[in-house]
Amino acid sequence: MSLRDNAAQEAYLKTLLDVINIAYKAKRAEVQQQLDDLARETGTRQIVVTLPDGIEVGKVSLTAGSSEAKVTDADAFKAWVLQNHAGEIEREFRTSVRPAFEKKVLAELTAAGGTEWADPETGVIHDVPGVSIAPASARTHSVRFGKTGRDQVMAAWRNGQLAGVALPELAAGPASTTAAGPCPPCQDPNGPWDANGLCEDCPHQ
Repeated sequence: MSLRDNAAQEAYLKTLLDVINIAYKAKRAEVQQQLDDLARETGTRQIVVTLPDGIEVGKVSLTAGSSEAKVTDADAFKAWVLQNHAGEIEREFRTSVRPAFEKKVLAELTAAGGTEWADPETGVIHDVPGVSIAPASARTHSVRFGKTGRDQVMAAWRNGQLAGVALPELAAGPASTTAAGPCPPCQDPNGPWDANGLCEDCPHQ
């Protein structure tokens, strides 16, 4: 294939990719909102994904976000370390907490889910100042396909089942006079077919 042909195909694919990516992000945000609402109202955290003909292809599941300890007041945290673990202070032109010690304390606070830290040397429990447990990642959701789920979705795309369901502006279906399956609305197996995979005389258009 010539460079001109390859460059043209790249441009076509990039156009489709950009459109699909915008639509995907918008739809993912909408699904997230609906999943959050459903979980809050009923406790349901997972739904089954099916093709228009009812065949199950996967599941969409709500995943929990995470929280971790973060230094929110560096001066307060440093003053606490200076008072209780002065050896962990680095003195240059300014004083600062040794990064390794900060990382260790924050990791242990994250694991504990709070700001109380048990000093392993003295056994004293400190309520560490300048630190809070803050969201590290937002709650999201995952799409998991069954063993043949992706293949089934692709087959449904090719035979026109998803026309008008996913990205209607990029409706699937051959532009020729033959098709891989019956017209989805009226189930006419003979055609002739239009560019959307529907028979040209389909009464459901």
